[in-house]
Amino acid sequence: MRRMIAIEPTLQRLATARMLLLEPYGLDETHLRRALARIMGPGVDDADLYFQYTRSEGWSLEEGIVKTGSFSIDQGVGVRAISGDKTAFAYSDDLSWAALREAADSVRAIGRLGAAQQADLRRWRRRVAASRQLYDAHDPIGTLDSAAKVALLERLERMARARDPRVVQVMAGLAAEYDVVLVARADGVLAADVRPLVRLSLTVIAQQGQRREVGSSGGGGRWGLERFDDALLAQYVDEAVGAALTNLESRPAPAGELTVVLGPGWPGVLLHEAVGHGLEGDFNRKGSSAFSGRIGQRVAAKGVTVLDDGTLAGRRGSLNIDDEGEPTQCNVLIEDGILRGYMQDRLNARLMGVAATGNGRRESYAHLPMPRMTNTYMLAGPHDPQEIIASVQRGLYATHFGGGQVDITSGKFVFSASSAWWIENGRLAYPVKGATLIGSGPEALKRVRMIGRDLQLDAGIGTCGKEGQSVPVGVGQPTLRIDGLTVGGTA
Repeated sequence: MRRMIAIEPTLQRLATARMLLLEPYGLDETHLRRALARIMGPGVDDADLYFQYTRSEGWSLEEGIVKTGSFSIDQGVGVRAISGDKTAFAYSDDLSWAALREAADSVRAIGRLGAAQQADLRRWRRRVAASRQLYDAHDPIGTLDSAAKVALLERLERMARARDPRVVQVMAGLAAEYDVVLVARADGVLAADVRPLVRLSLTVIAQQGQRREVGSSGGGGRWGLERFDDALLAQYVDEAVGAALTNLESRPAPAGELTVVLGPGWPGVLLHEAVGHGLEGDFNRKGSSAFSGRIGQRVAAKGVTVLDDGTLAGRRGSLNIDDEGEPTQCNVLIEDGILRGYMQDRLNARLMGVAATGNGRRESYAHLPMPRMTNTYMLAGPHDPQEIIASVQRGLYATHFGGGQVDITSGKFVFSASSAWWIENGRLAYPVKGATLIGSGPEALKRVRMIGRDLQLDAGIGTCGKEGQSVPVGVGQPTLRIDGLTVGGTA
């Protein structure tokens, strides 16, 4: 009888990372230890190496024709040294020992010259990161062949056009990425992750008379392309076409100070932008956030609990480890209206005298890590969503947002609602267009009056930008009633 032997997930990911990032270039863990030893010395508090291999593919279809197809491979290493609040950083797409040694010597200049390297080398003790498996370590690009990917997009277009004769244009896109990272730190931690990521997007244009309106949908996560079955495609079609047809009936949005009801799921992007960024450690260490120095204070209405959770299985914003080798966590940011903590990377955590929270993230090996969100959402409350809408005499119900801006220091935000309804006497009266929400994140949290029991996470489409870096994230919330928000409109 043959017995199957399962490989522990962390060791399996380390083996994959070695195979792609070290062995082809004649590197092993001894070289990593030697590189870190060249960096560490008097004046250097911390150092790490971040190796990355990324293979990505994208397809787009319009008017039944594949307009673009792309495929790329990128790899390299980022080398970092930290002294106090100063950072020296070098990166290279050459993974040879000579290039790694040169990068290590370059960043070593941040500390005072000294001869303690050999002592640091002897102190280095390998510690493998803790085990967890939030998603399968497979290459999603290979889960469908090229013909099947094109056929999927064509099927999506046919379904959208068949949904309603007013649909006059359909655009669809499919993206897949296979990302392998390896982190080696001066404290001996060795960690690796194998990160699949897929996304399917759909945009439709519907026309009625001379009027044209747009609707969009889509989703994805850390899984394979085979997940996009007909049932999920039908859901995306219903959402995108439904939004476009609803917008055909929309009227100009009223303006003024109004009660606003936010729908569940994607409207959590407002929470992400207006509140989440203000709870990142770097802004609070520097005192530039509206939430700086307010741990333990009430910053939101009772019942408001906000989490950042990088441990949700298969979610777009989830990671087995962050980009500094720390395990991601479920972090309570606000609990029942009280501020409990910030999101931290290793640098800001050390300078603030707290523990890292697994929120150190970077766009690629060519970028420095910084505190970033993963999946940020508000927990559910006691109210039925229909009860919340029925409680509003005159107000706005917003179900989807487009672009927005936020000022981290003041917390002030401006968001445009791409899908919204006017509420009259507790009922949805008619769809509106051109509504803009204007307010302050901290003030908006205090004005939450009712929280629904229908918590939803977004469908897996979010990307967050900060200081020129983009990373995949998730958002979510239940239906919320917020009183006294300023609504800019066209009526």
